[in-house]
Order: sequence, then structure tokens, then C-alpha cells
Amino acid sequence: MEKRILALLFSLSFSFFECSYAQEPKPRGPVPSPAQLQWHETGMYCLIHFGPDTYTDKEWGYGDEDPAIFNPQSFDALQIVGAAKAGGFKGVVVVAKHHDGFCLWPTKTTEHNISKSPWKSGKGDMIMEFKKACDQLGMKLGLYCSPWDRNSPLYGTQAYVDIYREQLRELYTNYGPVFMSWHDGANGGDGYYGGAREKRTIDRTTYYGWDTTWKIVRDLQPMAAIFGDVGPDVRWVGNEEGHAGETCWQTYTPHAPEEGAIPANGFVKYWEATTGHRDGKYWMPAECDVPLRPGWFYHAADDAKVKSPYVLLDLYFKSVGRGAGLDLGLSPDRRGIMHENDVKVLKEFGDILKETFGTNLMKGAKIKASNVRGNSNKLFGTSFLTDTDPYSYWATDDGVKTPELTVDLGKNKTFNIIKIRENIKLGQRIDSLSVYALKGERWERIAGATSIGALRLIRLPQYHTARKIRLQIDRSAASAAISEFGLYAEPVHLTAPEIIRNKTGFVQIRTSTPVSGIRYTTDGTEPTANSNVYTGPFLLKSNGVVKAKAFKDRLAGELSVKEFGLVKTSWKVVFPVKGDLSALIDDNEFTVAEVAGKEGAITPSSPAEVVIDLGDVTKIRSFTFFPPQSTSRSGLVDQYAFFVSDDNRSWRLAAKGEFSNIAANRIGQKIKLNEPVNGRFIKFVALNLIEGNKASVAELSIN
Repeated sequence: MEKRILALLFSLSFSFFECSYAQEPKPRGPVPSPAQLQWHETGMYCLIHFGPDTYTDKEWGYGDEDPAIFNPQSFDALQIVGAAKAGGFKGVVVVAKHHDGFCLWPTKTTEHNISKSPWKSGKGDMIMEFKKACDQLGMKLGLYCSPWDRNSPLYGTQAYVDIYREQLRELYTNYGPVFMSWHDGANGGDGYYGGAREKRTIDRTTYYGWDTTWKIVRDLQPMAAIFGDVGPDVRWVGNEEGHAGETCWQTYTPHAPEEGAIPANGFVKYWEATTGHRDGKYWMPAECDVPLRPGWFYHAADDAKVKSPYVLLDLYFKSVGRGAGLDLGLSPDRRGIMHENDVKVLKEFGDILKETFGTNLMKGAKIKASNVRGNSNKLFGTSFLTDTDPYSYWATDDGVKTPELTVDLGKNKTFNIIKIRENIKLGQRIDSLSVYALKGERWERIAGATSIGALRLIRLPQYHTARKIRLQIDRSAASAAISEFGLYAEPVHLTAPEIIRNKTGFVQIRTSTPVSGIRYTTDGTEPTANSNVYTGPFLLKSNGVVKAKAFKDRLAGELSVKEFGLVKTSWKVVFPVKGDLSALIDDNEFTVAEVAGKEGAITPSSPAEVVIDLGDVTKIRSFTFFPPQSTSRSGLVDQYAFFVSDDNRSWRLAAKGEFSNIAANRIGQKIKLNEPVNGRFIKFVALNLIEGNKASVAELSIN
């Protein structure tokens, strides 16, 4: 009996000694708030754009749209939110009001709202329907209310700011709980403004009084992460391509583009946000927003241009897999539901995620650490690396910044994905690490990574088979606190072929991996095993769509789709006469021509003009403008005019307008003419640039 008592006392005293000795590591640098933690745990969500632009075929409404056009007869919030859930997304951010000012809820702040539409005889509330759908499906709800309002006659005055704040109060009082509050950086410019039809500018650093405006969100929805170019909770990654930097810190200090100025939404060195700052002042992780289709709103012409499941998987690795969030844009069609193509892709993407991450190949493995904090395996041991808690973790003693883990999987296992997490409640601590596999009797370095943070997914270019794995932390700002280490294998698949066409009209299709064959179509149908076999370049002189798939044995690859305009064999640039402008018409979207105004720079009185001789009279239904694919804003054309002529002297205006959101979303801008026109000469006029004094044009095409 005495021995048992002594043993118990010894055990209790040892446990007390162990717990008192092995204290939790101190946090390093900024750490996430509770609202930011739940945002990290969400991982990926969808941004839903639906409104008058869906019916006008625009990306940014001007603000003069008649609410009568908005009448989605088959609107189904459950179908839309359900499609997102099937893709593995955990929430949706609904665009309650876009830049056109049309509100999808019956607001008291403006007449330009859903109650003035014929949908449900003016009695509907679309935001409430999305809320109910999220509640029913166990999805999180976020809201986007555009600060810019091209409809309001008061925009630019304090009275509008008061209206905007009241709109936020209505939304966050009546439709919570909300996991995210989304604030856009597009503010000021041309608009309807109650009939004024003018350009209005604001001081972006002061106009919205962001501290006061954000306080409304904080008071009404304290667990909502606030998104904007300057956060304060989640930052824009600096592009709309869906990817963060290879190195991406969760810490960030926003800087204004002008020395000494205060940064704000739409007024920030956005390019710094792609990687963040190692010693940033704030915990402000990045959101990677990207549309499922080329644009944010639905356009029937893009039905065949939905991103494939494996393109989405690649974006997942380059966003969520780099410690950021993935915000995928969904665009319901004019019926008020997700198009069948979009639903299919989302489901397939969700299935791939489940198949890929369903089994951690490290489960049951023996993991040996070079150091365990306080020798306390109960508190900081390696067993926490393979549990499901993102905040239980293996830790090392203070001062031990380059430890290693050795993993014995028990038998050879094949993988191509390495997953690592830090316990971000303690900050972002690791700068870089390496992963090795035992090949024979030699340790071979197979991967490396920087900036781990909330999550790091390393996708290897090839599969590896090994029994033993080693993780080595090469550089760290503090002792290790790693909450997860895993190995996974994604399904074998064939990548989408690349489709290109030269100026003479010959189409070439190629793949980066060996395949049994490539099948293609030019009639709009999806290729099957019975479609045309690609054996070499073929001629496509007229406009059309080429679709292609790679095949290997019974495995079919991803679909690739490329739309082409009229072939340009006989085209010539006849104005300007100086300089080489062949890049405009070489059918290569990655070559760029620069065009100056008549006075050497573009001004309202001296726009840049390009005149092209098509070689013969041609029927023109639309034209497509391709912006440069670089990240520079210099030379970006955002306002245009398009003319047609028979003789290069007498010109007819065929189209005039703006390229909405072109700085962030560098896609081809296809402009459909009101009616087809015939002519031999076309003239493209760059009326305004976002920055710079020479227009940069990658390609001009017509259909």
C-alpha cells in the first residue's frame, strides 16, 4: 500500500514538474484575432456576383440600369450555395450591392433596389434567401457592399457616406451571423449619379472614414473578418488570378503608392501584398480572388470557358496551399441558378479534393524528433502532428530553431503532396525548411518551402516512393511549433493541352506530358475518344472555337478550349506608320505593342489610334481587345472607341465604352457590336489610360 502511495506521489510530482518546466512558447510577432482564426479555418469560399449586369452582359454596370430587367424566374439560392458546397467550399460571400448601386435586399436607403424589380412582384429579399440557404446547408455567409455607387446622385458627398454606413447597418443587423465583410478597392470614376452622367473623384484615404465605417462591422458582427486592400483583417493578394506568392507571409504592412500618404482601399502598393512582409506590423493574411469563368458576372459567350477541375486544384495549391484563402467567383445565369457546366466542374473539383486529402499516408507512422520542448511528449510531442486539431502541436525548446523530424512510414508509400502547418496562435515562426526522402542509403532532398504559417502544401512535380522521410527546419525566427505534418497523393491525371494559332491560321495543339493521342473538335462539342485525332497543325481561317483533350489508354484528360477570331494573314497596320506594331495582329497574346498619342502621349485631346487594313470587306460582329499580361498598370487602356470604314477616310462609330476591372482581371475584352457592320478598315482608339502615357495593346481580333 505504501509503495502504491509513493508511486502515485512520484507520478504526480513528476507530472507537475513536467508541466511547470514545459511552458508554452511565447508568441512571435503579430498573431491572429478570433475572427481571423475562423477565417483561416474556412480556407476557401465563393464570391457570388448576380444582378443587373447579368442581364446587360457587363462586368461593371454604369448605374442607369432599369430594375425591370432583373427578374430571375428560376432563382434558387439552395442550388447556388449547394454547388459551392459540393466543391468543398465552406462559405459564400454574396455581392449585396455592386458598383451599379443596385441592392439585392429591400433597403430603406435607396429606391434602386430589388423591391423595384418584378422579381416576386417586388416582395423578394435575395440576401435573406441566401442566408436561409447557408443556414440549411451548414455554410458560412459573408456580404459584399460596394463602397462605390455609380447610381447615387449623392456619391462624393458626406451624405452618401452616411447612406453607405446605413446600408452596412441594415445588412449586418438583419442577415447575420456573417463570417466576412468584403470591401472593394474600386472607388470613383464615371457614373450615372442620378442623371449627372459625369466623372467623380474622391480622396480614398479620407472619404469613407474607414475607421468609423469598420467600427459598424465590429459592433454588429465581431466575428466577421474585414477584407480590403488594407485589411484590416484580410488583405487583397494584389491580383485576380487566384494565386499568392511562392513565399507568402501572413504579416503585412500596407504602404501608400505616394510617399507620406496614408494607404487605403484602392490606394496601396498592391503588388507588395502578393508576398506580404516577413516582419509586417499586422497579422493580415491574403485572399486570392479569381472567377470560375473569365469574368465575375455571367456571360453566355463564356459557357465553354469554365475553369477545369484541375485548374482549380492548381489554384488551390497556390492560394490555400500558401497560407492564403481562395475566393472563387461564381456567377449565376439569367435563370438565377448556376449553369450546368459550372455545377459539373465544382462537383468534380470537390471530388478530387476528397480523393486527394482523404488519407494522410503518415497516419500510424513512427515520428522521431531531434528535440521535444521540455522533454514533454504529453504536451508537445510528435503525436500531435497527425491529429485533427490545428492548434495542438510539436514544439521545441527555446533556442532550438533548426530541429528535424524523421518519419518511418512502416513500408514504402507513394506520394506527391507534403502538408505542413504551424500553430498560428503563436505567430508565423518558420522561414524555410527542406524535406528529404531516403533513397537506398542516401537522403535525397525532394522539396523545400518558405513561409509556412497557417498551411503549406508542397506539390511535387513527380510522385515519390519511400519508407522514410525527414523534415529539416533550415531557418526560423523562433522555436518550432508545428501542428501538422502529412503526406498525400493526388489522382493521376492528364493536363489540358495547349492550343495556339499563328497569323496564317494554322492551329497547333501540344501537351507537356506523354499521351496516347489528342482528340479535338471545331464544332463546339466536347472531344471524345471518337473525335478527330490531332496529327499536326491544321488550318482554321474563319473564327471559331477549338476544343481538345489528351487521351492515354482509357484515361481522358482535362478539356482545353480556345476561341479564335478571323485569321489575320492579309491584315496590315496602316496607322501609325512609324514603329513596329506587328505585335497587335500576330495572334500572340503575350507580345505587346505600345502606341502613343498624336502629341507623343495620350491625353483627352490626343488619344492613341490604331488603323488596321483587313485586306478585304469583312462582316464584323464583335472585336476583342487583349491587355498586356504583365502586372504593370502602365499603359492599360480602360476607355475605348471602335470605328469601321470602307476607305480609311469616312469612319462609322461601332462601339464606345469602358473595359471594366481590366487592371485586376487581365482577360480578353470581347465587345459585341449592337449590329453587324461591313468594312475593310477598323480603327481602335485608346481614350484613357489607368496609368502611363502610351497605350499597351497585346492583340486586336474581330469576329
